[in-house]
Amino acid sequence: MKFSALKTPDAMGRELGERLKQSRLNLNLTQEEVGLSAGISRYTVKNLEQGRGSVQDLMALLIALENTGQLDNLMPPQQVSPIQLLKLRGQMRKRASSANRNTVLDQKMNKVDKEEDIGW
Repeated sequence: MKFSALKTPDAMGRELGERLKQSRLNLNLTQEEVGLSAGISRYTVKNLEQGRGSVQDLMALLIALENTGQLDNLMPPQQVSPIQLLKLRGQMRKRASSANRNTVLDQKMNKVDKEEDIGW
């Protein structure tokens, strides 16, 4: 069954647990063997196969079952939206203002005139 068809977290957890269990059985391993390999208890393996448990325990179990490659499918890397980048950058100037430019130029010219008084 596809996860997209499931509507509750409990149902999704049970489906993931069934998939973990089938993966373990495909490797012909007991819950005890997988637990020892993962560094977790048999009881924790049982809980994960029932759709309950912590993320860290799930990661340990996936490592023991050699299924960590599937994590990229579970949650692919997220790209930063170009729109979000623009919002974070603030407003960029799109053009120069003629009023500000004239003021700045006048100030520079006055400064140059005062500095370059050669007595003429």
